[in-house]
Amino acid sequence: MEHDGTNLTVTEAVRSVQLLKIDGYCATAAMEALEFIKSRWNIDGHEWEIRFYPDHWHFLEDEEMLFPFDDKFDHSEWVALKLILVSEPQRDKLRVNLSCRLVCPSQHLDPSQAKTVSHVFNRHSKCSPEVLLMLKHKLPSSGYIVNDSLTVECTITVLGDLDTADEPVPPPSDLRQHLGELLESQDGADVIFHVSGESFAAHKVILAARSLVFKAKFFGGMEETSSEHVVIEDMEAAVFKSMLHFIYTDMAPELDGELEPQAAAIMAQHLLAAADRYGLNRLKLICECKLSGGIDIGTAATTLALAEQHHCSLLKAKCLEFVTKSPETLDAVLATDGYAHLVASCPLVLTELLRAACERKI
Repeated sequence: MEHDGTNLTVTEAVRSVQLLKIDGYCATAAMEALEFIKSRWNIDGHEWEIRFYPDHWHFLEDEEMLFPFDDKFDHSEWVALKLILVSEPQRDKLRVNLSCRLVCPSQHLDPSQAKTVSHVFNRHSKCSPEVLLMLKHKLPSSGYIVNDSLTVECTITVLGDLDTADEPVPPPSDLRQHLGELLESQDGADVIFHVSGESFAAHKVILAARSLVFKAKFFGGMEETSSEHVVIEDMEAAVFKSMLHFIYTDMAPELDGELEPQAAAIMAQHLLAAADRYGLNRLKLICECKLSGGIDIGTAATTLALAEQHHCSLLKAKCLEFVTKSPETLDAVLATDGYAHLVASCPLVLTELLRAACERKI
Protein backbone atom coordinates (compact mmCIF):
# COMPACT_ATOMS: atom_id res chain seq x y z
CA MET A 1 0.00 0.00 0.00
CA GLU A 2 1.43 3.38 -1.01
CA HIS A 3 0.69 6.72 0.66
CA ASP A 4 1.63 9.92 -1.10
CA GLY A 5 1.32 13.24 0.76
CA THR A 6 0.71 15.97 -1.79
CA ASN A 7 1.14 19.62 -0.76
CA LEU A 8 -1.17 21.85 -2.79
CA THR A 9 -1.42 25.59 -2.96
CA VAL A 10 -4.72 25.76 -1.11
CA THR A 11 -4.89 22.55 0.87
CA GLU A 12 -3.34 19.15 1.54
CA ALA A 13 -4.42 15.69 0.53
CA VAL A 14 -3.40 12.14 1.36
CA ARG A 15 -3.89 9.58 -1.40
CA SER A 16 -3.63 5.80 -1.31
CA VAL A 17 -3.87 3.43 -4.28
CA GLN A 18 -4.38 -0.29 -3.84
CA LEU A 19 -5.35 -3.24 -6.02
CA LEU A 20 -8.31 -5.23 -4.74
CA LYS A 21 -7.91 -8.71 -6.23
CA ILE A 22 -10.77 -11.21 -6.02
CA ASP A 23 -9.69 -14.77 -6.81
CA GLY A 24 -12.28 -17.44 -7.50
CA TYR A 25 -14.65 -14.82 -8.81
CA CYS A 26 -17.13 -17.43 -10.08
CA ALA A 27 -18.04 -18.20 -6.46
CA THR A 28 -19.47 -14.68 -6.03
CA ALA A 29 -22.46 -15.83 -8.10
CA ALA A 30 -23.77 -17.39 -4.88
CA MET A 31 -23.62 -14.05 -3.00
CA GLU A 32 -26.81 -12.11 -2.28
CA ALA A 33 -27.46 -8.43 -2.91
CA LEU A 34 -26.41 -7.28 0.57
CA GLU A 35 -23.32 -9.48 0.82
CA PHE A 36 -19.89 -8.02 0.19
CA ILE A 37 -16.14 -8.68 0.20
CA LYS A 38 -14.16 -6.25 2.36
CA SER A 39 -10.65 -4.88 2.54
CA ARG A 40 -9.34 -2.53 5.26
CA TRP A 41 -6.86 0.33 4.82
CA ASN A 42 -5.30 2.84 7.20
CA ILE A 43 -5.08 6.29 5.66
CA ASP A 44 -4.47 9.68 7.26
CA GLY A 45 -4.74 8.16 10.73
CA HIS A 46 -8.16 6.65 10.04
CA GLU A 47 -9.23 3.06 9.41
CA TRP A 48 -11.27 2.58 6.25
CA GLU A 49 -13.09 -0.38 4.76
CA ILE A 50 -13.72 -0.93 1.05
CA ARG A 51 -16.78 -3.10 0.45
CA PHE A 52 -17.10 -4.86 -2.89
CA TYR A 53 -20.63 -5.93 -3.89
CA PRO A 54 -20.72 -8.39 -6.82
CA ASP A 55 -24.55 -8.18 -7.02
CA HIS A 56 -25.64 -4.70 -5.93
CA TRP A 57 -29.27 -3.77 -6.61
CA HIS A 58 -29.70 -0.20 -7.82
CA PHE A 59 -33.32 0.93 -7.61
CA LEU A 60 -35.18 3.69 -9.42
CA GLU A 61 -35.35 7.09 -7.79
CA ASP A 62 -38.09 7.63 -5.20
CA GLU A 63 -40.16 9.93 -7.39
CA GLU A 64 -40.23 7.31 -10.14
CA MET A 65 -41.54 4.74 -7.68
CA LEU A 66 -44.68 6.80 -7.08
CA PHE A 67 -45.99 5.72 -10.46
CA PRO A 68 -46.64 2.29 -11.96
CA PHE A 69 -43.61 0.73 -13.62
CA ASP A 70 -42.66 -2.46 -15.34
CA ASP A 71 -41.31 -4.97 -12.81
CA LYS A 72 -38.46 -5.74 -15.19
CA PHE A 73 -37.08 -2.22 -14.88
CA ASP A 74 -37.50 -1.39 -11.20
CA HIS A 75 -33.85 -2.12 -10.54
CA SER A 76 -30.57 -2.98 -12.21
CA GLU A 77 -27.78 -5.22 -10.93
CA TRP A 78 -24.25 -3.80 -10.71
CA VAL A 79 -20.76 -4.59 -9.56
CA ALA A 80 -20.39 -1.84 -6.96
CA LEU A 81 -18.20 -0.58 -4.13
CA LYS A 82 -18.70 1.50 -1.00
CA LEU A 83 -16.28 3.19 1.39
CA ILE A 84 -16.86 2.84 5.14
CA LEU A 85 -15.18 4.86 7.90
CA VAL A 86 -14.48 2.23 10.58
CA SER A 87 -12.69 4.37 13.17
CA GLU A 88 -13.97 7.53 14.83
CA PRO A 89 -13.22 10.70 12.82
CA GLN A 90 -10.39 12.83 14.18
CA ARG A 91 -11.98 16.03 12.92
CA ASP A 92 -15.52 17.25 12.34
CA LYS A 93 -15.51 16.65 8.59
CA LEU A 94 -13.52 14.24 6.46
CA ARG A 95 -13.81 15.09 2.76
CA VAL A 96 -12.98 11.91 0.87
CA ASN A 97 -13.06 10.73 -2.73
CA LEU A 98 -13.19 7.09 -3.80
CA SER A 99 -12.22 6.29 -7.38
CA CYS A 100 -12.43 2.76 -8.81
CA ARG A 101 -11.65 1.12 -12.12
CA LEU A 102 -11.16 -2.40 -13.42
CA VAL A 103 -7.62 -3.29 -14.48
CA CYS A 104 -6.01 -6.19 -16.30
CA PRO A 105 -2.84 -7.38 -14.47
CA SER A 106 -1.27 -8.49 -17.79
CA GLN A 107 -1.96 -5.01 -19.24
CA HIS A 108 -3.42 -6.57 -22.40
CA LEU A 109 -6.53 -4.50 -21.78
CA ASP A 110 -6.76 -0.82 -20.95
CA PRO A 111 -8.29 0.01 -17.55
CA SER A 112 -12.00 0.65 -17.52
CA GLN A 113 -13.38 4.14 -17.14
CA ALA A 114 -12.87 5.32 -13.56
CA LYS A 115 -16.03 5.77 -11.51
CA THR A 116 -15.86 8.09 -8.50
CA VAL A 117 -17.87 9.26 -5.54
CA SER A 118 -17.13 12.01 -3.02
CA HIS A 119 -18.51 12.09 0.48
CA VAL A 120 -18.17 14.09 3.69
CA PHE A 121 -17.65 11.63 6.55
CA ASN A 122 -18.40 12.52 10.15
CA ARG A 123 -19.59 10.89 13.35
CA HIS A 124 -23.11 10.48 11.97
CA SER A 125 -22.28 9.60 8.37
CA LYS A 126 -19.75 6.79 7.97
CA CYS A 127 -20.84 5.22 4.68
CA SER A 128 -20.35 6.67 1.21
CA PRO A 129 -22.83 6.31 -1.64
CA GLU A 130 -22.07 3.38 -3.89
CA VAL A 131 -19.71 3.47 -6.87
CA LEU A 132 -21.53 1.69 -9.71
CA LEU A 133 -18.56 0.16 -11.48
CA MET A 134 -20.12 -1.99 -14.22
CA LEU A 135 -23.42 -3.68 -14.94
CA LYS A 136 -23.22 -7.23 -13.61
CA HIS A 137 -24.31 -8.89 -16.86
CA LYS A 138 -21.60 -7.05 -18.84
CA LEU A 139 -18.71 -8.11 -16.62
CA PRO A 140 -18.21 -11.71 -17.92
CA SER A 141 -17.69 -10.48 -21.49
CA SER A 142 -15.63 -7.41 -20.54
CA GLY A 143 -12.28 -9.23 -20.53
CA TYR A 144 -11.38 -8.15 -16.99
CA ILE A 145 -11.99 -11.55 -15.44
CA VAL A 146 -8.72 -13.41 -16.06
CA ASN A 147 -8.19 -16.94 -14.76
CA ASP A 148 -11.31 -16.52 -12.62
CA SER A 149 -9.78 -13.46 -10.97
CA LEU A 150 -10.99 -9.84 -10.99
CA THR A 151 -8.78 -6.87 -10.08
CA VAL A 152 -10.13 -3.47 -9.06
CA GLU A 153 -7.85 -0.46 -8.63
CA CYS A 154 -9.15 1.67 -5.77
CA THR A 155 -7.89 5.16 -5.01
CA ILE A 156 -8.85 6.90 -1.77
CA THR A 157 -8.08 10.61 -1.47
CA VAL A 158 -8.55 12.32 1.90
CA LEU A 159 -8.58 16.10 1.75
CA GLY A 160 -6.89 18.02 4.53
CA ASP A 161 -8.48 20.70 6.67
CA LEU A 162 -9.80 23.66 4.73
CA ASP A 163 -9.56 27.28 5.79
CA THR A 164 -13.16 28.34 5.29
CA ALA A 165 -13.15 31.49 7.39
CA ASP A 166 -13.69 33.70 4.34
CA GLU A 167 -16.01 31.28 2.54
CA PRO A 168 -18.71 30.03 4.90
CA VAL A 169 -20.24 26.73 3.85
CA PRO A 170 -23.82 25.90 4.80
CA PRO A 171 -24.15 22.86 7.05
CA PRO A 172 -25.66 19.64 5.71
CA SER A 173 -29.42 19.23 5.87
CA ASP A 174 -30.76 18.52 9.35
CA LEU A 175 -34.38 18.16 8.23
CA ARG A 176 -34.33 14.46 9.15
CA GLN A 177 -33.14 15.26 12.66
CA HIS A 178 -35.72 18.03 13.17
CA LEU A 179 -38.62 15.91 11.97
CA GLY A 180 -37.47 13.07 14.21
CA GLU A 181 -37.41 15.46 17.17
CA LEU A 182 -40.88 16.71 16.23
CA LEU A 183 -42.21 13.14 16.28
CA GLU A 184 -40.57 12.47 19.64
CA SER A 185 -41.74 15.73 21.26
CA GLN A 186 -45.31 15.40 19.89
CA ASP A 187 -45.48 19.20 19.59
CA GLY A 188 -48.45 20.20 17.42
CA ALA A 189 -49.61 16.62 16.96
CA ASP A 190 -53.22 16.43 15.74
CA VAL A 191 -53.88 12.68 15.62
CA ILE A 192 -53.29 9.79 18.02
CA PHE A 193 -52.97 6.22 16.77
CA HIS A 194 -53.96 3.36 19.06
CA VAL A 195 -52.04 0.21 18.17
CA SER A 196 -52.08 -3.01 20.21
CA GLY A 197 -52.52 -1.23 23.51
CA GLU A 198 -50.04 1.59 22.83
CA SER A 199 -50.62 5.15 21.62
CA PHE A 200 -48.59 7.22 19.13
CA ALA A 201 -49.07 10.92 18.42
CA ALA A 202 -48.39 12.24 14.92
CA HIS A 203 -49.09 15.03 12.44
CA LYS A 204 -51.63 14.43 9.69
CA VAL A 205 -49.94 16.73 7.17
CA ILE A 206 -46.58 14.92 7.45
CA LEU A 207 -48.23 11.52 7.14
CA ALA A 208 -50.16 12.72 4.09
CA ALA A 209 -47.02 14.10 2.45
CA ARG A 210 -45.32 10.72 2.74
CA SER A 211 -48.20 8.31 2.09
CA LEU A 212 -51.00 8.54 -0.44
CA VAL A 213 -53.01 6.20 1.78
CA PHE A 214 -52.75 8.57 4.74
CA LYS A 215 -53.49 11.50 2.42
CA ALA A 216 -56.75 9.89 1.32
CA LYS A 217 -57.56 8.95 4.93
CA PHE A 218 -57.04 12.43 6.39
CA PHE A 219 -57.74 14.76 3.48
CA GLY A 220 -59.92 12.73 1.14
CA GLY A 221 -63.30 12.87 2.84
CA MET A 222 -62.95 9.57 4.71
CA GLU A 223 -64.22 9.02 8.25
CA GLU A 224 -60.82 9.82 9.80
CA THR A 225 -60.64 13.31 8.19
CA SER A 226 -61.75 15.09 11.36
CA SER A 227 -60.94 12.34 13.83
CA GLU A 228 -58.24 12.89 16.42
CA HIS A 229 -58.05 9.18 17.29
CA VAL A 230 -57.42 6.30 14.88
CA VAL A 231 -57.36 2.63 15.81
CA ILE A 232 -54.95 0.47 13.80
CA GLU A 233 -55.90 -3.18 13.59
CA ASP A 234 -53.72 -6.19 12.74
CA MET A 235 -50.35 -4.57 13.44
CA GLU A 236 -47.88 -4.78 16.32
CA ALA A 237 -47.08 -1.58 18.17
CA ALA A 238 -43.32 -1.95 17.56
CA VAL A 239 -43.90 -2.27 13.82
CA PHE A 240 -46.13 0.80 13.67
CA LYS A 241 -43.60 2.77 15.72
CA SER A 242 -40.81 1.80 13.31
CA MET A 243 -42.94 2.70 10.30
CA LEU A 244 -43.80 6.06 11.85
CA HIS A 245 -40.11 6.74 12.50
CA PHE A 246 -39.36 5.98 8.84
CA ILE A 247 -42.12 8.33 7.65
CA TYR A 248 -40.53 11.20 9.59
CA THR A 249 -36.83 10.43 9.11
CA ASP A 250 -36.57 8.12 6.06
CA MET A 251 -34.58 5.73 8.25
CA ALA A 252 -35.27 2.25 9.63
CA PRO A 253 -32.56 1.64 12.26
CA GLU A 254 -34.07 -1.76 13.14
CA LEU A 255 -32.96 -2.96 9.70
CA ASP A 256 -29.46 -1.44 9.88
CA GLY A 257 -27.83 -3.34 12.72
CA GLU A 258 -29.83 -2.13 15.73
CA LEU A 259 -31.41 -5.59 16.13
CA GLU A 260 -29.96 -9.09 15.99
CA PRO A 261 -30.13 -10.62 12.47
CA GLN A 262 -33.09 -12.91 13.21
CA ALA A 263 -35.05 -10.14 14.94
CA ALA A 264 -34.21 -7.75 12.10
CA ALA A 265 -35.51 -10.25 9.53
CA ILE A 266 -38.79 -10.64 11.43
CA MET A 267 -39.12 -6.85 11.68
CA ALA A 268 -38.42 -6.56 7.94
CA GLN A 269 -41.26 -9.00 7.21
CA HIS A 270 -43.72 -7.00 9.30
CA LEU A 271 -42.49 -3.66 7.97
CA LEU A 272 -42.83 -4.88 4.39
CA ALA A 273 -46.50 -5.71 5.01
CA ALA A 274 -47.01 -2.33 6.70
CA ALA A 275 -45.26 -0.47 3.88
CA ASP A 276 -47.43 -2.21 1.31
CA ARG A 277 -50.54 -1.38 3.32
CA TYR A 278 -49.73 2.34 3.47
CA GLY A 279 -48.06 2.80 0.08
CA LEU A 280 -44.54 3.47 1.37
CA ASN A 281 -42.68 2.30 -1.72
CA ARG A 282 -39.15 3.08 -0.58
CA LEU A 283 -39.59 1.30 2.76
CA LYS A 284 -41.08 -1.67 0.97
CA LEU A 285 -38.07 -1.94 -1.34
CA ILE A 286 -35.66 -1.60 1.58
CA CYS A 287 -37.40 -4.50 3.29
CA GLU A 288 -37.31 -6.55 0.08
CA CYS A 289 -33.58 -6.01 -0.23
CA LYS A 290 -33.02 -6.87 3.44
CA LEU A 291 -35.01 -10.10 3.20
CA SER A 292 -33.46 -11.15 -0.11
CA GLY A 293 -30.04 -11.21 1.55
CA GLY A 294 -31.13 -13.63 4.27
CA ILE A 295 -33.04 -16.36 2.45
CA ASP A 296 -32.26 -19.83 3.76
CA ILE A 297 -33.90 -23.26 4.01
CA GLY A 298 -36.00 -22.26 7.00
CA THR A 299 -37.25 -18.93 5.65
CA ALA A 300 -37.50 -19.49 1.89
CA ALA A 301 -41.12 -20.70 1.75
CA THR A 302 -42.55 -18.16 4.21
CA THR A 303 -40.65 -15.36 2.49
CA LEU A 304 -41.99 -16.52 -0.88
CA ALA A 305 -45.52 -16.43 0.51
CA LEU A 306 -44.91 -12.91 1.84
CA ALA A 307 -43.55 -11.77 -1.53
CA GLU A 308 -46.57 -13.22 -3.34
CA GLN A 309 -49.10 -11.66 -0.98
CA HIS A 310 -47.57 -8.19 -1.19
CA HIS A 311 -46.58 -8.16 -4.89
CA CYS A 312 -42.81 -8.07 -4.32
CA SER A 313 -41.43 -9.19 -7.67
CA LEU A 314 -37.74 -8.82 -6.70
CA LEU A 315 -38.06 -10.80 -3.50
CA LYS A 316 -40.21 -13.42 -5.19
CA ALA A 317 -37.60 -13.96 -7.92
CA LYS A 318 -34.84 -14.36 -5.31
CA CYS A 319 -36.90 -16.92 -3.39
CA LEU A 320 -37.64 -18.97 -6.50
CA GLU A 321 -33.97 -18.82 -7.47
CA PHE A 322 -32.91 -20.08 -4.02
CA VAL A 323 -35.49 -22.87 -3.73
CA THR A 324 -34.71 -24.29 -7.17
CA LYS A 325 -30.91 -24.00 -7.10
CA SER A 326 -30.50 -27.74 -6.38
CA PRO A 327 -32.61 -30.87 -5.78
CA GLU A 328 -31.33 -31.04 -2.21
CA THR A 329 -32.41 -27.45 -1.48
CA LEU A 330 -35.85 -28.03 -3.00
CA ASP A 331 -36.40 -31.20 -0.95
CA ALA A 332 -35.32 -29.45 2.25
CA VAL A 333 -37.67 -26.50 1.65
CA LEU A 334 -40.60 -28.82 0.85
CA ALA A 335 -40.12 -30.44 4.26
CA THR A 336 -40.51 -27.17 6.22
CA ASP A 337 -43.61 -25.87 7.98
CA GLY A 338 -43.22 -22.74 5.88
CA TYR A 339 -43.94 -24.72 2.74
CA ALA A 340 -47.21 -26.00 4.23
CA HIS A 341 -48.11 -22.35 4.91
CA LEU A 342 -47.20 -21.46 1.32
CA VAL A 343 -49.47 -24.20 -0.07
CA ALA A 344 -52.37 -23.07 2.11
CA SER A 345 -52.02 -19.32 1.57
CA CYS A 346 -50.64 -18.99 -1.97
CA PRO A 347 -51.46 -22.13 -4.00
CA LEU A 348 -51.09 -20.31 -7.33
CA VAL A 349 -47.41 -19.64 -6.73
CA LEU A 350 -46.75 -23.39 -6.78
CA THR A 351 -47.15 -23.31 -10.56
CA GLU A 352 -44.35 -20.76 -10.83
CA LEU A 353 -42.23 -22.80 -8.45
CA LEU A 354 -42.71 -25.88 -10.62
CA ARG A 355 -41.92 -23.90 -13.78
CA ALA A 356 -38.71 -22.51 -12.24
CA ALA A 357 -37.66 -26.01 -11.19
CA CYS A 358 -38.27 -27.34 -14.70
CA GLU A 359 -36.28 -24.51 -16.28
CA ARG A 360 -33.34 -25.41 -14.05
CA LYS A 361 -33.86 -29.10 -14.79
CA ILE A 362 -33.54 -30.14 -11.16
